[in-house]
Amino acid sequence: MIKTITVDMVEESGVLDLVWDVFKEFEAPGYSDEGIREFQDFIAVNTMKDRLRSGKLLLWGYWEDNKLVGTIATRPLCHISLLFVDKEYHCRGIAKSLYRTVLDFYTENSSYNEITVNSSPYAVEIYHKLGFADMGAEQTVNGIRFTPMKHAFR
Repeated sequence: MIKTITVDMVEESGVLDLVWDVFKEFEAPGYSDEGIREFQDFIAVNTMKDRLRSGKLLLWGYWEDNKLVGTIATRPLCHISLLFVDKEYHCRGIAKSLYRTVLDFYTENSSYNEITVNSSPYAVEIYHKLGFADMGAEQTVNGIRFTPMKHAFR
């Protein structure tokens, strides 16, 4: 089941623990110490709550058997800023379901016709499978490695 994660749910849902655990296993080994710190700062509890309160971030979670196993977040201007799925639940269509939820949201609530993401090296192929195309070569900013990508959806 997919549902919106509100400010009040951030801590109780375990969403940031999920994001951090998946990041540590699949992303952090390819990042510098600076990049790891930058990511930790990005997902700090109070920072995330402030972004949710101000509308600078929208967050959804995917629950299976009352356990949060995946999450996706977007920020204004139709940009994915987080997409993480618990290792035990990879290859089950959860990322695709979360992404479809985001597409439905933006189709119904905006006039945007494309969505962007700065994909980590680990997720580039996943985004390709979701219909994204590279917009340039891999970059590193503040220690965060990413490939800019976009997907036209209208």
